[in-house]
Amino acid sequence: MTDVVAEPVKVIVPCGSLGVGVSEEEIAYGLARGGQAIATDAGSTDSGAAYLATGKSKNNRSAVKADLRVLMKAQAEAGIPIIVGTAGQAGGDRNLEWTRDIVVEVARELGVRPKIALLRCEQEKAAVKRSNAAGRIRPLPPLGALDDATVDACDHIVAVMGVEPFVAALEAGADIILGGRATDPAVLASFPVWKGAPWGPSWHAGKTGECGAQCAEEREGAGVLLTVGPDGFEVEPLARNNRCTIESVSAHMLYENTDPFRLTEPGGLLDVTDAHYAQLDERTVRVTGSRWEPRPYTMKLEGAGGGQYQTLMLVGVQNPDVLRDIDGFHDRFLAALYQRTRSAIPAEDLGDFHISVRMYGWNAVSGRPLPPGTPPPPEIGMLFVATARSQAIADAIAHACNPYFFHYPAVMDKELPSYGFAFSPADVPRGQVFEFKLNHVVEVSDPLELIRTEWIDLSETESRDAVEVRCG
Repeated sequence: MTDVVAEPVKVIVPCGSLGVGVSEEEIAYGLARGGQAIATDAGSTDSGAAYLATGKSKNNRSAVKADLRVLMKAQAEAGIPIIVGTAGQAGGDRNLEWTRDIVVEVARELGVRPKIALLRCEQEKAAVKRSNAAGRIRPLPPLGALDDATVDACDHIVAVMGVEPFVAALEAGADIILGGRATDPAVLASFPVWKGAPWGPSWHAGKTGECGAQCAEEREGAGVLLTVGPDGFEVEPLARNNRCTIESVSAHMLYENTDPFRLTEPGGLLDVTDAHYAQLDERTVRVTGSRWEPRPYTMKLEGAGGGQYQTLMLVGVQNPDVLRDIDGFHDRFLAALYQRTRSAIPAEDLGDFHISVRMYGWNAVSGRPLPPGTPPPPEIGMLFVATARSQAIADAIAHACNPYFFHYPAVMDKELPSYGFAFSPADVPRGQVFEFKLNHVVEVSDPLELIRTEWIDLSETESRDAVEVRCG
């Protein structure tokens, strides 16, 4: 790691997440402004547990490849590192290897030979159990103490990295770093920290730029340029028609954070209580006063696994009798669906099952009753979800409930209504349900203790694998 920085360190953040689209024009602007590294997040837990449990990315492969092609051309021309965190959406080994294969493919197409570091943070179940038995793992709310059965129920478990694994890879000469699961700010803060910038401004810059141009006034641009110096940092959009403001920059501490002034990260806490935001020019904000408080080093454990199976049905409802008493209809309807299921399918076949009816346009998102006097909507979407131990049983529940779901009356002495179904056949097998099963932290004595670094040095491949560099 470099001694305390004297000159500002500039990091190009091309986008909020790899695969959402980067701009060659914006990257060129960042390089012209002296960008020394390209750093971006590539995933999160936002889209649920399936991507860790299955090792798949939610992003289209061609979209990720297109972004990497732009970034790798810039890296080859400028000779600056690319740093990617939470590769392949979830950062597990399979996600990481998926991204690795794309990088190697692009490198061969461009005829470049980067030195690639893979930072693996997926954990073996036996090792997690040993740490738990040693008292090194504690739960985060609302979960309780971890047990072996919960560990066994996970398909994949990752430990969330801080800056240190990225710094070690930079120190070892990596041209491209593909990181497993990492905190978003750590990916962006790692290069300034490696260059000797203070940890407070580095981490705060990382938090500010984690979603690219989301910290700017206009959200249509993709990226930002972070400049971290000895007493603070600056942030400006990479799109010249965009601007950062004091409000847009300071507000980002509220994003995905319960405390607007303090942010817990591996090995410490970012405190921006005394941060000062100043409009440096029309497009740029300067921030000073951010502090880093070292703490005992912990890493969050995320574990995901498959559970039961689901089948869906969907209708649109404009029936006035339903809309006059949506809550009452929901409760009577749900009870009828349960009764119908139990009468149509033997209990020994059913096993543990669940039915839900979600009224979109009324309270489907929150699930909470609306205030008295809320006027009825002109229509609602009604989603049926059957959850059972196998896809076959979930399908059977849907088949049994099908006539009720499309014709159940709100008023029993009236003619049967028909609701507007969206598909034919009406039932849609959704497959297995995936859940996050771990929300815990593990204490480590070394930030690299749970990380395995794997190297791919394309410069050592045979010359016949290389083609002429194409940067046009």
